Amino acid sequence: MKKFDCIVIGGGMIGAASAVSLAQLGLTVAVVEKFAPKSFLAEQALDLRVSAISLASQQLLMQLEAWQQIHDWRICPYQRLAVWEHELAYTEFNATDIEQPYLGHIIENRLIQLALWQQFNQHPNITLFCPEALVSFSDNTQTNTIDVELTTQQLSARLLIGADGANSKVRTLANIGLTGWDYQQSAMLINVETPIFQDNITWQHFLPTGPVAFLPLAGKSDLGGYASLVWYHHRDKIKQLVALPNTQLAKAIEIHFPQRLGEIKVLNKGAFSLTRRHANQYYHHKVVLLGDAAHTINPMAGQGVNLGFKDVLALQTVIAEAIAHGESWSSEQVLARYEKKRRSDNLVMMTAMDALYQAFSHPSIAMKLLRNTAFFMSNKLTPVKNKVLKHACGID
Repeated sequence: MKKFDCIVIGGGMIGAASAVSLAQLGLTVAVVEKFAPKSFLAEQALDLRVSAISLASQQLLMQLEAWQQIHDWRICPYQRLAVWEHELAYTEFNATDIEQPYLGHIIENRLIQLALWQQFNQHPNITLFCPEALVSFSDNTQTNTIDVELTTQQLSARLLIGADGANSKVRTLANIGLTGWDYQQSAMLINVETPIFQDNITWQHFLPTGPVAFLPLAGKSDLGGYASLVWYHHRDKIKQLVALPNTQLAKAIEIHFPQRLGEIKVLNKGAFSLTRRHANQYYHHKVVLLGDAAHTINPMAGQGVNLGFKDVLALQTVIAEAIAHGESWSSEQVLARYEKKRRSDNLVMMTAMDALYQAFSHPSIAMKLLRNTAFFMSNKLTPVKNKVLKHACGID
């Protein structure tokens, strides 16, 4: 049986980041993942799954020495964020207002994962098991470790990290319960070419059926530029839209999205259901949860992966402090500090997104007036507006 300090189940963005962060502390780490990310080629089409990476997440990726590689591949920085329901209540957040060069970057998820996987090669204390999958695990009271059975082999460690996504098998096997619900909406992702090159702004327009959003993507096309559109709507409607030929979908977009897009060309599309999940606890004995395994959030503000990266940094911090003070770094007392650091912050963001979702789902005229008044007033209350912006960027 191969022995490690930590075993990370899940080699996605959060799992890979946690592995590198713990390896930086000198711990031996095993990473277990079913599928390796596809290699990068400059001529590849842009992926559908992208994330708006905050300034705080960028700092973590720089610490993990993955940022430069991501930057060398392809990223799209943005300086402005616009939100509105009615044009009179148009609100724009600008990086210059908080003395930053930009608010964040739109990056393909695969490229973040791939850059972190490249860092595995720089740490001899990281061992990758791929393709592999978790079967079961159990406490070994004699050695005070946790024994992990994979599809083809067995491993042992002092700490098991569940970074295996919203349907976490680690969470299920650890008997950690969930609270949450399914939203009555789905989100459709659409990669497009647009003649109006808008690489410095991302925006979200709130409609009665749900928001539509624009995320600029890296690169220039024959038509102009690339973008990722996000269309929130009732599930049945999203199913209908996904089934449309790209030419018909483009016409539907031109009708329902703001005219600022111009005449677009649809390149790719996909959809997923919206859910809200929160683990009842983030650790149990020698098991700890990170990212979507611990919490999933309404994606309207694009904070999901950024919350996960905050989890990674918090776990690294509490373990580093425990090692420095001669404590048992894998003890429940240390893991409790990690949960204390992250649970309230995650819950605040989840609650804020739920409130936003409920507010913009309400059809009453009074609620609509209240919403637009709030947008209008936010432009007048500059200190409050900038404080919200700093928190979203992770620099408060």
